[in-house]
Amino acid sequence: MQQRRFHQVDVFSAIPYMGNPVAVVLDAQGLDDSQMQGFARWTHLSETTFVLPPTDAQADYRLRIFTPAGELQFAGHPTLGSCHAWLVAGGAPKSAEFVLQQCGAGLVRVRRDAQRLAFGAPPMQRSVPDRTLLAELSTALGLPTEQVRSAQWLDNGTRWLCLLLNTAQSVLRLNPDFSALKALGHKVGVAGLQPAAVGSDAPALAVRAFAPHMGIDEDPVTGSLNASLAQWLIADGVMPAHYLAAQGERLQRAGRVFVERDTAGQVWVGGDTVSCITGSVCI
Repeated sequence: MQQRRFHQVDVFSAIPYMGNPVAVVLDAQGLDDSQMQGFARWTHLSETTFVLPPTDAQADYRLRIFTPAGELQFAGHPTLGSCHAWLVAGGAPKSAEFVLQQCGAGLVRVRRDAQRLAFGAPPMQRSVPDRTLLAELSTALGLPTEQVRSAQWLDNGTRWLCLLLNTAQSVLRLNPDFSALKALGHKVGVAGLQPAAVGSDAPALAVRAFAPHMGIDEDPVTGSLNASLAQWLIADGVMPAHYLAAQGERLQRAGRVFVERDTAGQVWVGGDTVSCITGSVCI
């Protein structure tokens, strides 16, 4: 065991403790899979990351991402939080334009501007869910079927079963049966529209994320889900090319996710990041 630099970063909030925390272990060389998984289980955060030297010469660092139950190929808030920690710890990117992260899903660009970080959403695959599964999901969510506008499987390195509801209020009123959701065994994302907010500074989309089969009943703010939702909803003309999403209200959080699709068609998902704990851990 040895001392390793450590940050706990709140993501998608400029106010500490109002976003989604990620534990970031810097200098993670020498740790094996079981040690990483054991530490992630101990932190019991939705994700814990480990920063390693890249194996791709283009990348600035390599990132491994663990939930309490297993490893993810990609996740959004750990990407932003880990990049924040790496930069604060003195990381020097090869490019003046962006930081390049290597992870299980490939190379992910993280853009820096004067206010916040934003990651380029990885390519996404989508398909229509089975009707029987949707009926089971609606029952587990306590959701009348008439409130569902559309449903998709979305996968950008993390696979989500997603529902678009008629209103943001429908999303916030959900009281899921977490045992039933756990039995389904899927990560579930639910989003609802706030049309009056489009074009204003207010959130135009309300989002919630559930993954009880992974030990996370509800995730406070979820980058990979918001990225997939943006790729889906902008492409289908449901949302504009720029909008603000809100997540975490039912958990007394105030997550804000800044979404943009640029002229080349790349979706960027951004948020504020702030270090809440800085020090070292013995692993």
